[in-house]
Amino acid sequence: MTDLGTPPRGAATGTGDRSRPRAALPALCATQIASWGIVYYAFPVLNPQITAATGWPAGATTAAFSLALVGSALAGIRVGRILDRRGPRTVMTTGSVLGVVSLLIVAAAPNMPVFVAGWALAGPAMAATFYQPAFAALTRWWAPDHVRALTVVTLAGGLASTVFAPLTAALAAHLSWRHTYLVLAAVLAAITIPAHALALRAPWPDAPAGPTHTGEGAAEIGRSRPFLLLATAFTLSGFAMYAVVVALVPLLLERGYTTGQAAWALGIGGAGQTLGRTLYAALARRTTAPARTTILTALGGLTTAAFAAVPGPYALLIAVSVVAGAVRGNLTLLQATAVTDRWGAAHYGRLSGLLAAPATTAAALAPFAGAALAVPLGGYGPLFAVLAAVSATAALIAPWTPAVPCASASPRL
Repeated sequence: MTDLGTPPRGAATGTGDRSRPRAALPALCATQIASWGIVYYAFPVLNPQITAATGWPAGATTAAFSLALVGSALAGIRVGRILDRRGPRTVMTTGSVLGVVSLLIVAAAPNMPVFVAGWALAGPAMAATFYQPAFAALTRWWAPDHVRALTVVTLAGGLASTVFAPLTAALAAHLSWRHTYLVLAAVLAAITIPAHALALRAPWPDAPAGPTHTGEGAAEIGRSRPFLLLATAFTLSGFAMYAVVVALVPLLLERGYTTGQAAWALGIGGAGQTLGRTLYAALARRTTAPARTTILTALGGLTTAAFAAVPGPYALLIAVSVVAGAVRGNLTLLQATAVTDRWGAAHYGRLSGLLAAPATTAAALAPFAGAALAVPLGGYGPLFAVLAAVSATAALIAPWTPAVPCASASPRL
């Protein structure tokens, strides 16, 4: 028995709270807030100041950020395999260090190539610290009641934009964008490196058995029709969702709102994510996996269309942001449980990495594609209308991603 209250490797880990690493869940809550808030959500707030101060084109800086997300998608497959075998401690601690170093490079970049290099290094850091490794850890340690743990950590993670978008704007009002990133890098180091190194020391339990009615391994599942369709739906939905997140600030600036107002509108969506995630368990009890995939992707399209159609007043835009955040929050949990809903937890790390790779790549291209499309479309309002149509297409595919009819693959709520 370790000081974290965990049994030796191979012991059952789903029988009670005493068999789980007690420090892991609060630590992952804190590190998801910091990692997402600093490495991801700070950029859309700071990018207008970056381009104004350096003269670098907005398309180029956004492409550098997109490169980080592409790198995250590619690294995520390898990270998933390592997580299945060795657990999250080394992966997430190393990712935290890489994240800090990448932000220091970005902050000090004297030219665009160095700026791009900093974001390229941020890609593996994202893959090793964002939701995917945290979900893998909680799915293994907390099985079979992992949905409760996933909900808790995503409730916390939903606050990332709420905390760090306004905080970043406040820092940028008094500091240059470079000094703002230096402060944020210090905060990231102080929170995530010790938390991952100290709280994730528990032995990594053996993988649970997969659904007994299939003899499929990860490779066979990854080539199956339901998996490929699910990946397609998540890719389209992810493209639209992340394009909306990054384009929301430019949309509101285009409509005459201040940077502070735009940052608060982005940040308040995080509170909506937290609210939405409290409703996911109830939704999961009352729907099948394909049904809730369809419902949530369709709602994502509706909220995106609302941004396109509603220029104001500001209070109404805040309300739309809260609802859009609630949908995003549920989509995060939907993706976190998609593998276990259908194929069990035996290959969770590898399958979730495969499932996330195209969606993360689409999310990576979304900011650059959004900025590029806004010009020929005539502004960010028409862009949001196009993104709504993309989400609608995902909703049409979702019913063809059937859940496995096996009790062992269903989350216990």
